[in-house]
Amino acid sequence: MASEFHCPYRHASLLQQALAPDKMRVAFLIGAGCPSAVRIRDGSNTKPLIPDILGLTGEVAKAITTSGGDLMKNFQLTIKRLNDIGIDNPNIEEILSHIRTLKEIVGTSIIDGLSKTNLGDLDTEICKFTTSVVSKSLPSDDTPYHYLAAWVGGVKRAHPIEIFTPNYDLLIEQGLENQKVPYFDGFVGSDRTFFDLGSMEQDNLPTRWARLWKIHGSINWWRTDAGNIERHTDLNDGSQQMIHPSHLKYDESRRLPYLAMMDRLRSFLLHGQAVLVTCGYSFSDRHINDVILQGLSGNSTAICFGLLFGDRVKYPSAVSAARSRANLNLLAVDGAVINTIERDWHSEDKSSHPLCGVAAQSGELDDRTVCPKERSKFVLGDFKAFGQFLAYQLSLRVDENEGKDAK
Repeated sequence: MASEFHCPYRHASLLQQALAPDKMRVAFLIGAGCPSAVRIRDGSNTKPLIPDILGLTGEVAKAITTSGGDLMKNFQLTIKRLNDIGIDNPNIEEILSHIRTLKEIVGTSIIDGLSKTNLGDLDTEICKFTTSVVSKSLPSDDTPYHYLAAWVGGVKRAHPIEIFTPNYDLLIEQGLENQKVPYFDGFVGSDRTFFDLGSMEQDNLPTRWARLWKIHGSINWWRTDAGNIERHTDLNDGSQQMIHPSHLKYDESRRLPYLAMMDRLRSFLLHGQAVLVTCGYSFSDRHINDVILQGLSGNSTAICFGLLFGDRVKYPSAVSAARSRANLNLLAVDGAVINTIERDWHSEDKSSHPLCGVAAQSGELDDRTVCPKERSKFVLGDFKAFGQFLAYQLSLRVDENEGKDAK
């Protein structure tokens, strides 16, 4: 049995142990699937608070189509160009990347009916519609973002917890602030906060401050006409919104703060014992993957736990990478790649295990998996379940400390 299957309970316990030591360097990568774990009422059913990248693309496309006129026409021309080069169903980031690439090379000419002005207007409106979709507030104080924040602030540590995310929304900030967890995100000031690379590089803040690195920008990041990078919520001041770093290849001034955020991820993985946990991340972003895999390759004492929402077959690039890197462990619903070895989960009855129902379970699991009913399923790839896992671990820590105090 042991040679043919992995045990989800054992590896959930190993994850728990990796996150427990106060002196361990720990980081989380909160991917685009995480906001979908927060559900809100939608008539008699529920829907995600913020859709995933495909849902976001659909909503933005619908808004542009509804607006009609030149905006709709130019959007359709852009989609046609992408289709012609083999991208059949481009997501919003691929669309923005293409628009910005064309905008840099079009000059005073016109490419397939698209002028620089057309492309600039399209870029602005797509960012505006994206902001309208992702500008949401957490609906309660018991979401996985709150559990993550409570865990981050719940233990005094030798090293600060670092949180990386490609998401543009402000949900992590809301969770941290609700739990009164101080954090630093590269910006300083009060009214119109500004990006300060020196503060990032010196990083002399107390370790109880979390570090939040938004590697694809944020709906409240803006580049002014003077080239300054500010964080504020004024949507009508004429600045350029900084969503998705598709224009990194262009002038040097545009490379910050995106590259500084990615450098933090690179540095985290390359130095000392480090634990990176990804949740809601599908390993479909080549640039982020390169940094993670290079870091793991360059530091054998670093380890990444990739918590995957669905079955392994949905993540071929991640599985391929994990089969060649012993310190990249992928934990999917139907099985795992551990120490380069890919196996299904076993079917043993572990109903008495303390992590049964928290990190793993058997039986039906909605539409997430084609795994047989009797086989164990690993559930922490769902951000909701992962948040509860962190809350469970924190409660154990509190109980342990209370027991020591009683003695």
